[in-house]
Amino acid sequence: MATFRILESGYTQAIVRRKGYPAESKTFRTKTQAEAWARQVESRMDGGSFVSLALAERTTFGQVAERFESEFAPHHYRGQAWRHKLVHLVERLGEYSLAALTPKLAAEYRDNRLKDPDPRYTRDPKTAPKVSPATVKTELDLLSKVLDVASKEFGIPLPGGNPVKSIRKPRQGRARDRRLSTEEWGAFMDEVRVSRNSWLHAAVLLSVETAMRQGELLQLDWKMIDKKRCVALLLDSSKIKNGEARAVPLSSGAIAALESLPTAIGGKVIPQDKNTLYSAFKHACGRAGIENFTWHDLRHEALSRLAERGDLSVLELAQVSGHKTLQMLKRYTHLQAESLAKKLG
Repeated sequence: MATFRILESGYTQAIVRRKGYPAESKTFRTKTQAEAWARQVESRMDGGSFVSLALAERTTFGQVAERFESEFAPHHYRGQAWRHKLVHLVERLGEYSLAALTPKLAAEYRDNRLKDPDPRYTRDPKTAPKVSPATVKTELDLLSKVLDVASKEFGIPLPGGNPVKSIRKPRQGRARDRRLSTEEWGAFMDEVRVSRNSWLHAAVLLSVETAMRQGELLQLDWKMIDKKRCVALLLDSSKIKNGEARAVPLSSGAIAALESLPTAIGGKVIPQDKNTLYSAFKHACGRAGIENFTWHDLRHEALSRLAERGDLSVLELAQVSGHKTLQMLKRYTHLQAESLAKKLG
């Protein structure tokens, strides 16, 4: 049976003690409210469906986000990329307790973010385009990830489950299909070669020759490179997007790029952090007069070139790219078809 205690403030504290459960208590303005809560808790305990709200009620999303950033993100390949997205989430949801994060609140976050001006357009925010649906979707994905980590890693039960899984997410636009023309590629590579960052040239070549993501490339150290077997072994699954270690085949061009590099003291193949390397990349693009070109477009370029050869199956492409499902490679199958059509005459 529940017990009730009148506090000096005049509020009523309900306490429920049941064998097999930690004691649960909550304070209410009236005894009627306290009794109703106690009956509900006892009923759920009897039915075996009780989940304590206490920890979720006293833990804010801001506190969980701080733990996520310091304890979980540093060991994940997306750790740095999450930082600026967390700022947006904490700004609007940080003061809410985890128990208060409902599907309705998550949907409101989605709708309000879709109305925000894109912060990259600073000259006139009034005429700036809105934040893209793809950006909002990645933020909602991160919100879901943080809540899953809170539940599974930090031991904070979510009484209503993960609210993000109950709402509609914005539709992403078409996948990027930016490839440089022959002239653009020549101008770009000319600037890459003369970059003050001496690692940029090899990093770009390796990206195009192996189709590795930037995070995968930057985790490589020399002990992962087997030149005799012509493979690079990606062993740290926490730094790989799909979470699975794999062997990446190295072309003759990739081997040549590796042989052009000195051995860094720390053992890394490309001893650069993501921001430093990307900054050098963007400066090279700027000097070459190239716009709307990202580091990830190098991976798209690599896979497009492989598909255009026409002698690799989709399964072989997947082995190179590390995609878990063949669905993600559908965009490259038309390139294979074009190449095969030329062979057929």
